[in-house]
Amino acid sequence: MIRYLLRRVVTMALTLLVISALVFFIIKLPPGDFLTNQIAELRSQGEAASVAKAQFLMQQYGLDRPVWEQYLRWIGLWPNPEGAFNGLIQGNWGWSFEYDRPVREVVGDALWLTLLVNLAVVIFVHLVSIPIAIYSATRQYSLGDYVATFIGYIGLATPSFLLALIMLFYANRWFGISIGGLYDSVYAGQPWTWDKVKSLMGHLIVPTLVIGLGGTAAMIRRMRANLLDELAKQYVVTARAKGLPQTRALLKYPFRMSLNPFIADIGNLLPHLISGSVLVSLVLSLPTVGPILLAALKSQDQFLAGFILMFVAMLTVVGMLVSDLLLAWLDPRIRFGGSSR
Repeated sequence: MIRYLLRRVVTMALTLLVISALVFFIIKLPPGDFLTNQIAELRSQGEAASVAKAQFLMQQYGLDRPVWEQYLRWIGLWPNPEGAFNGLIQGNWGWSFEYDRPVREVVGDALWLTLLVNLAVVIFVHLVSIPIAIYSATRQYSLGDYVATFIGYIGLATPSFLLALIMLFYANRWFGISIGGLYDSVYAGQPWTWDKVKSLMGHLIVPTLVIGLGGTAAMIRRMRANLLDELAKQYVVTARAKGLPQTRALLKYPFRMSLNPFIADIGNLLPHLISGSVLVSLVLSLPTVGPILLAALKSQDQFLAGFILMFVAMLTVVGMLVSDLLLAWLDPRIRFGGSSR
């Protein structure tokens, strides 16, 4: 197991290195960058002092150097003008030219708030969808099954951002309250206190419902289909014929085996939720990294956009490792199959 983990860590590092190169060079594909565009605008306005500052930043971060050198300096494998290695590997996330602040300060709380929102969504999706899927599969073609199927189709067909707009409108119209953001406006920019945490927990309900509805509906349909397929297999029929209690015959193997596809999807789950919730974050004014990434890409703020994309890539490779370990624990066929090689 230790040898396997070490091999996976090396593979993850190489994967992130390749992704970092793709991210950086794709961001650099459009002509110009934030500072080049800003210098042209400032020159047209005759602001010599601001132009000098922008040119200094270009030299400081090597934006006047070849693209390959910019990339190596960004990840920390090429020395800066002072002769020091100071990039992503060394913990320097770069400088946001649009905000004129370090990237670490720009993303700030947005990173862990993004993880908190998506963790709440993941928990909500599994807590709601798994019991409904089990009920639908064990009571196929019953009234409850038809109701769950109908709700699932509604959830799949309803865009999340549209649901967010509807909830914003009726919450204000019926109750006169604003459900946007992740805490009350009075706590914006304030240090974290117990009152701010309670406000966060209260505001977390709406984005969890809005973002999680589509995933819940999809998981109900997939889980129901997988479980029906497992329940029709010979080993389940044999177990029932030998008098194994129905609940144990359901949970012992069929339920566990039907979970395999969802465990395998863990690596894609968090990145998918982050990318898929950008519109919802904009509608609900959520202080997550989605809107920041969108603004950074539009303004060609390359270091800010590059770091957020690398953050999502890191979630992906770590999620893949977690899913592989969970699959080996959940399914003996995978565990024993891997140990025989």
